[in-house]
Amino acid sequence: MQDFKDLIVWKKAHENALMIYNLTKLFPKDELYGITSQLRRASVSVPTNNAEGCGKFTQKDFAHFLQIALGSCHETEYLTLLASDLKCIHKEDYKTLNQSINEVKAMLISLIKKIR
Repeated sequence: MQDFKDLIVWKKAHENALMIYNLTKLFPKDELYGITSQLRRASVSVPTNNAEGCGKFTQKDFAHFLQIALGSCHETEYLTLLASDLKCIHKEDYKTLNQSINEVKAMLISLIKKIR
């Protein structure tokens, strides 16, 4: 077991979740139970699964939770694209966020490979 707050990938994923929460405050109110909620849940799932995996006793279990986090990263990536296409997110914010999401994906893939 290790402290999840020591993982660089957790820190980056946490920053992404905070950024998404701030951006979604500006989404249309009629999207509150749609894309806003889905995007927030997907983005929070990434650092949450990192944290949960760190609490497991085996590397296999840790890798499993990292894979779930990776799936949530892909979901977040798509939802930010959808939000951008729906003009809920400005293009510059989308570019910044997309780059950051891709960095987290690369870190997760690297960490999964290292653990296995």
